[in-house]
Amino acid sequence: MEPTQSALIVSVPEAEPAVAGLRDRLDSFAAQGVPAHVTVLSPFLPPAQLTPQVLAAVQLVAAGVPGFFVSFDRVAWFGDRVLWLAPDPAEPFRELTNRIAARFPAAQPYGEQFAEVVPHLTIGHGRPVAALRAAAAEVEPLLPIRARVTALRLLAGAPEAGEPWHTLADFPLG
Repeated sequence: MEPTQSALIVSVPEAEPAVAGLRDRLDSFAAQGVPAHVTVLSPFLPPAQLTPQVLAAVQLVAAGVPGFFVSFDRVAWFGDRVLWLAPDPAEPFRELTNRIAARFPAAQPYGEQFAEVVPHLTIGHGRPVAALRAAAAEVEPLLPIRARVTALRLLAGAPEAGEPWHTLADFPLG
């Protein structure tokens, strides 16, 4: 099946040893090949609109944001439905999101479902709260996780069909 959606993320491979097993059980996107990450903009543009001009524009935005170091040193929650790791600092992720959304007004964070952009690395969602609490207890002793952020990644997939997401491009930060 052809991809139906795209997303811009910051992959966090340094988090995989601590969260991969948990995400495999508790985050449906992990099963579709999406690595541990902080979402920058999802949904982005439909894959058919990812022209060379769009890719060049994303490249320019990414190059305008310096690479940075981040630490994930606490677990956090959206209600009792989503367990996530909080990045410190969060502002560079917000800056990437705001710059991409300003450049592509048709693509707004989370389809404008939420009033505020809260950068986060999801561990699990939509599972029984007991399973999420157990995951929180399992990951807390493994914190902090430190990472160097050097690139923005463009993925495409067909999540409604359970099809895997694939990396289309990586855009180095400035």
